[in-house]
Amino acid sequence: MSRRGLLKTAGGLTAALALGAGSAPTAADAAPAAFTHPGMLHNWGDINRAKVRVAAGNDPWLSGWNRLTANAHAQSTWTPRPQATVVRGGTGENYGLLYNDIAAAYQNALRWQVTGSEAHGRCAANILNSWSSTLTTVTGNADRFLAAGIYGWQLANAAELVRDHVAFDLAAFQEMMVSVFYPLNNQFLTGHNDACITNYWANWDLCTIASVMAIGILTEDAAKYDQAVTYFKSGAGNGSMAHAVPYLHTDADGYALGQYQESGRDQGHTVMGMGQLGAICEMAWNQGDDLYSYDSRRFMKAAQYVAKYNLGNDVPFTTYTWGSGQNCAQQSHTVVSASSRGQVRPVWAMLHYHYNRRLGLDDKYIAQMCFSVAPEGGGGDYGSTSGGYDQLGFGTLMYAK
Repeated sequence: MSRRGLLKTAGGLTAALALGAGSAPTAADAAPAAFTHPGMLHNWGDINRAKVRVAAGNDPWLSGWNRLTANAHAQSTWTPRPQATVVRGGTGENYGLLYNDIAAAYQNALRWQVTGSEAHGRCAANILNSWSSTLTTVTGNADRFLAAGIYGWQLANAAELVRDHVAFDLAAFQEMMVSVFYPLNNQFLTGHNDACITNYWANWDLCTIASVMAIGILTEDAAKYDQAVTYFKSGAGNGSMAHAVPYLHTDADGYALGQYQESGRDQGHTVMGMGQLGAICEMAWNQGDDLYSYDSRRFMKAAQYVAKYNLGNDVPFTTYTWGSGQNCAQQSHTVVSASSRGQVRPVWAMLHYHYNRRLGLDDKYIAQMCFSVAPEGGGGDYGSTSGGYDQLGFGTLMYAK
């Protein structure tokens, strides 16, 4: 039974009785009968724990909180700069305006949730309202699909935190997500920009899956949520688990490792992938689906592999070959890439506190990476370029247990 099936005991009992002895529901993996809110990167338990621990002055939560309040984006005086058209890729790029405003909306929303600061709650609502009343188009070259994916799931997560704030126009925001972001998300997952199915790196699929899932949760659209979960499990592109983690290994100490699809490319994008996968799994977890454990915890094996290598250790590597372009021209990686090795991104706390603290598993390399980069910051703490904003961050504050 899925985690959600265990949680929904009343509904499960009713369904079992209706089906009769020896029968089982055929939609065991369908979207929840009732969506949980807040139910994306953070649930009420996360928020309440942060409230209590920060108020008590306990570490590591207090250190995470101080990292948040020191960020320029987390100030209630932030002024949004909404655009009718966001461009990523090609000429006229302006997408930096969007990712900076997303970071500000999310960080102000966190401050409102953790301390009840009305100024921060209204700031977050104002940022999101300004975009939902202005934005009509996300465009550019193929990178428009990255923008629709990354900023889609991040916007939805910021909105989820203030969905009940009196100043937030939830309906208008939902409409923007469905009319501006979802069509691009769906177009990419179903057509991959008319390229060979393996042409695009795993992260392109993953951020898109995350956006579809987040929009599904925000709008309580079961079909969209199911689309994301199904693609994660069995999609044709590089974002489905078997393709995102194509090879499994075991190191000399007996730890199971999973070679990530982008490991031969560079480590910046590889660590980014851990963040995108983590976002998908955490959102699903908060809706009752345990994707963290899917396919014998294939994701955990990948995170162990990526963490071990970026801590400076050797890892095994199997030659990875894929088809590129429109004609599926063959390309190969024969070694793990040392490019941007050791790059710090705020993705590890979420993974450590799930696998080690929720499940009690030995996550040696994930744990070492988690504590080597703690306390985690967020957008604005890791450089000014887009890579520093690929994750919303602040995992030490929100996930420490």
